[in-house]
Amino acid sequence: MAGAGSPAFADLFAALPVAVLVLDAGDGVVFANGACEQLLNQSERSMRGLGFHQILDVPEEYAARRDRGLALFDTDLTTQRGHRIRVDLIEAMLGDHPGWRIVTLHDLAVARRHSAGDRGAGARAAVGAAAMLAHEIKNPLSGIRGAAQLLGSGGGDGELTELITTEVDRIAALIDRMQDFTDTRTPALESANIYPLLAHARRVASAGFARALVIEERFDPSLPPVMLDGDRFLQVMLNLLKNAAEAVAGQDDARIVIATAYRHGMSASAGPGRPRQPLPIEICVLDNGPGAPTDIAAHLFEPFVSGKPEGQGLGLPLVEKLVRDMGGIVGYAREGEPEWTVLRLLLPRAPE
Repeated sequence: MAGAGSPAFADLFAALPVAVLVLDAGDGVVFANGACEQLLNQSERSMRGLGFHQILDVPEEYAARRDRGLALFDTDLTTQRGHRIRVDLIEAMLGDHPGWRIVTLHDLAVARRHSAGDRGAGARAAVGAAAMLAHEIKNPLSGIRGAAQLLGSGGGDGELTELITTEVDRIAALIDRMQDFTDTRTPALESANIYPLLAHARRVASAGFARALVIEERFDPSLPPVMLDGDRFLQVMLNLLKNAAEAVAGQDDARIVIATAYRHGMSASAGPGRPRQPLPIEICVLDNGPGAPTDIAAHLFEPFVSGKPEGQGLGLPLVEKLVRDMGGIVGYAREGEPEWTVLRLLLPRAPE
């Protein structure tokens, strides 16, 4: 018997870091924990009573091998809502309940991220590189720019001096962006209503880089206050909206969506060595562009990785750093039918 103050089974089940489904003898879903809701992008309430095959499109070998439990490793599955996942699926029988089964889905995207170390390790490397470049390059650049201006004022070739000045400014702007990685100040976290911040980010985007695009809203009106740094959050949202606007540029059917939701039972660690904590606040930026090339999709949050011809590969790594500094996590996915790009933020709820 559990001692006084011990957590109830429902609390333990909800907090398990692995996605778990409990199926009855008719293959109907009885329970699903928070990690499962997040992985399948579907609430437990909406799954209860549905058959397992109404939730996941499982491979043919599944039905043939499940008499005594089974394990399918490194398997691609598709939810009936069109969300693709790559998992280790392990199913076991519940001895005291004939026909009942427990199914675990180990998300390989998460496993690979942790087995490769912290994504922040790449960001830390970029911190060192940015600091070195800022010191070694930026000061000489200012001297070169000044010399170009002197040449221009002395009657030299104006076109060449303008070219030098323009290129120096371009490199200096790149260094400025890299210096964002060197900001190690503790974020000023406070309780905030997310919606004025989202509205401000949308207005800025619509007045500038997304002027020709419609940005739709799919908001959960009951979202509670969020724990965040307002300035950093705005920087994150503007980066994601700019990324989405560039992804759909030139499309006749271009669409961008900002969506929010509350994910009960969702918990995660912002990085190795950090304790798991509830991250129920979900903010997504979606676009119907082509998405990242498959060969770099798993590395989008690493510095200097970009699928754009002119990309510098600093936008999403900076987003990852800022979100991690606020105790949250960010992920990339292609979901739906037809597929959309989803950049998903998970952030902590503010204390009541």
